[in-house]
Amino acid sequence: MTATGEELVAARGGPWWWDRRRGAVLDVGLAVASAVECGWEGVPFAREAGIPASVGVVFGLLAGSVLLVRRKWPIAVVLVGVAVTPAAMGFLLGIVGLYSLAASEVPRRIIGSLAGMQLVGVLVVMSVRLRQDLATEDVDVGDWLVPFASITTALGMTAPPLLLGLYVGARRRLMESLRERADSLERELQLLAERAEERAEWARGEERTRIAREMHDVVAHRVSLMVVHAAALQAVARKDPEKAVRNAALVGDMGRQALTELREMLGVLRSGGGGERRGERVSVPLAAVGVAAAAAASRVVEEGEGPCLSEIEELVGQSAAAGMVVDLSVVGEARSCAREVESTAYRVVQEALTNVHKHAAGARTYVRLAYRVSEIAMQVENEPPSGAVSSAGLPSGGNGLVGMRERVSALGGVFVSGPTDAGGFRVSAVIPVS
Repeated sequence: MTATGEELVAARGGPWWWDRRRGAVLDVGLAVASAVECGWEGVPFAREAGIPASVGVVFGLLAGSVLLVRRKWPIAVVLVGVAVTPAAMGFLLGIVGLYSLAASEVPRRIIGSLAGMQLVGVLVVMSVRLRQDLATEDVDVGDWLVPFASITTALGMTAPPLLLGLYVGARRRLMESLRERADSLERELQLLAERAEERAEWARGEERTRIAREMHDVVAHRVSLMVVHAAALQAVARKDPEKAVRNAALVGDMGRQALTELREMLGVLRSGGGGERRGERVSVPLAAVGVAAAAAASRVVEEGEGPCLSEIEELVGQSAAAGMVVDLSVVGEARSCAREVESTAYRVVQEALTNVHKHAAGARTYVRLAYRVSEIAMQVENEPPSGAVSSAGLPSGGNGLVGMRERVSALGGVFVSGPTDAGGFRVSAVIPVS
């Protein structure tokens, strides 16, 4: 992993105002070199000024050591360099100080002003000293030599450090900007990863609920009918062997149908989920689990042999074969709708009939299906059960009505359920088809 800009800044441990130790070592070395140079040049300066040589050396040492604070106070370093220019000392001090000033965050107008002061100072001092040296040695040269040498020396001591400092400062600011941008992008990517993980977790929860609902719809109805037929089989086994044989055949058929539907659903889920195939372990990223589950669960309805409204009569016939008195009425012209709409409508009727088997065995039941212009309406209503037979003794998980409501609501429909005034129970749903 790469370190971010904040981590790099935190890792710096230089003393005082230095960010790094190597920067402190460099500045100390430059300050020592500048102090030695100025101290050496302080001897002729003291001789010309008529002061003791020791004073000139101390003055040069103090002036050269100012380079130690070039990073913190670059303006002060340049001003000292300009001040000692008439004494013919501090050439290293002037060059490094001007470079440090140009590379700092000081406004450009201040940098230009101080660079101009240093340029003029070096130009004047070099012009005066060249004329004095030429006069002392009584050398006859052209008038062009002194201005040319003075201008060349001044530009050579001012322009290169100034331009180099401006370049380094601009590059440093660019690198800081890029580092800040990289830190910002890394934070955004981390936030996106967290949100993707949250979405994947939400998707996994939704698909677990959806798969559990599908399993409930597939198993509960078939098993409920099997229990009802098994009870009837037990009651008539000795009295009417032929009817017992028919009930046994129905139980076997329903069991096979339930297994077929379960195999189809699990087959689609298994084909969409990856996992292990023939001993080969497949590693799936955590964030992709929710996506794979969503795609697999969607194919259960879209690509699988899911139920449709044309099978409603067969569904009602199975309940009638189990002993339920059920009437089916269809209003409107039957037409094909989206697979998900038909599957949801079928499951609502199926679960409502299952609840009648569980809680009101023997009650007369009415199933109504209406095809409208832009919606499909269905209603399953049962009368109060007879006093002698009120329940088939089937367990109830309490999730049937909740699952129906979730299915219908997911398609933008309306679901209503509750007891009737006559003591029965009614389940109604309206699902839009467009």
